[in-house]
Amino acid sequence: MTTVYSHGTLATLMAGNLGGTISLGELLQHGSMGLGTFDGFDGEVVVLDGEVYQADRTGTVHHVTDPTVTLPFATVHFPGSHQQPVQLLATSKEFVEDKLTETFNLTNVFAAVRLAGNFDQVKVRVAPKQQRPYPTLLEATKHQPVFEQTHVSGTLLGYYAPDIFGTVTAAGWHLHFISDDRQFAGHVLAFTGGELTGELEVFDSLEQHFPITDQEFRQGRVDLANVKAGIHAAEG
Repeated sequence: MTTVYSHGTLATLMAGNLGGTISLGELLQHGSMGLGTFDGFDGEVVVLDGEVYQADRTGTVHHVTDPTVTLPFATVHFPGSHQQPVQLLATSKEFVEDKLTETFNLTNVFAAVRLAGNFDQVKVRVAPKQQRPYPTLLEATKHQPVFEQTHVSGTLLGYYAPDIFGTVTAAGWHLHFISDDRQFAGHVLAFTGGELTGELEVFDSLEQHFPITDQEFRQGRVDLANVKAGIHAAEG
């Protein structure tokens, strides 16, 4: 069995439930690779080989070792024996995403990818930390800082989710990037580059974890009629 672990839901983030509901220490019991955001929608989190990094609103990357910090939303997994090798030319983010989806027939499954190489250009955005009372996710993402680097080596990692799960997590591809020198990271908006190599893994199980002791989560109300459009605008 191959399992991807998801804490919280993107739909509840849309409703403004941005407070942390799982500790980093507990999250790492479920995976050594993944992504997410910290309490208050504070930056972009990259989990790589069990090490945790946070890109903050200034573009600074922090190596996070405190197991008590919390996250409202995260996806992680332990890479397993079912990984498949990937090698391709990264002409654009859209090309890589379409190529992976088609080559590995991902339309109706969850999958993770990790790709390393030298990039001509990488553009990322970083979630700015919010204060209570929290705004909706759409409001919080209207003024996100964007950063760009050229001629940078690093790693792309992230997940693919089927459209039908688009309120649980981001439907399609959700990718983060971190440079080899750990000085540049964020949620990927665009990239171009040369040859990328790595692994892709398809999961046969989704473990969805809900923070049932958190009253904000329990009492949150989600406008499902507008949530998909809002998620698309916030994630783009």
